[in-house]
Amino acid sequence: MDENSDKKKKKNKAKAKLSKSASDFSFKPSSDVKGLRFGGQFIVKSFTVRRARTAELLRLISLPHAQSSFPSTSAFIPTNFTILAHKAWHTLTLGLGTKTSKVVVFVFESENMKVTVERLWPIEIALGEVNKKLIRGQIGTEMARFKFRKGCITFYVYAVRRIGNFRFGCVDDLKTILQTVVDLNDFIDHTAMLAIPKQRSIHYAPPLAVAP
Repeated sequence: MDENSDKKKKKNKAKAKLSKSASDFSFKPSSDVKGLRFGGQFIVKSFTVRRARTAELLRLISLPHAQSSFPSTSAFIPTNFTILAHKAWHTLTLGLGTKTSKVVVFVFESENMKVTVERLWPIEIALGEVNKKLIRGQIGTEMARFKFRKGCITFYVYAVRRIGNFRFGCVDDLKTILQTVVDLNDFIDHTAMLAIPKQRSIHYAPPLAVAP
């Protein structure tokens, strides 16, 4: 089977999974749900991710003109340091070190839940702390985990709800995020994620020159 056929098969499988209702998603207590995976490359745990603005996330997943502002969604994307560190690590290890960055997206069952949780979360965090503080640390919640490899970026999407709830209030936001990520083409490099200090969005538009 060639690479394109394999990718198409994986996409179809993911789409079939998304056709389920929220009640059919595999929710587990936060203490039991799978977290981020690092293989044997422990140095990656020291790389950092930062809280993304909604506009940044939507541009990254090619959904900049979405009708919804996704008030239930919070995301962490790699910092500039992490992107450059991945490239350096890959070079220093003669191609053995991973150059794949991680994006972590949380879709909460309500906007109120998201606001409450975000007050306790840091703006920036090491990847090695994500499992402990952002996933296992959510006492009283359960999550459904989705993982998508898209070239040099791996997306982890977590649906979060209170234990005992059998519905998911923001299921439309969740399905839109998941469907959009499934449909993404593979990222060849990190150009879309590199930012400069004080930049307000992922894509930087330099100021127009003013004629004298």
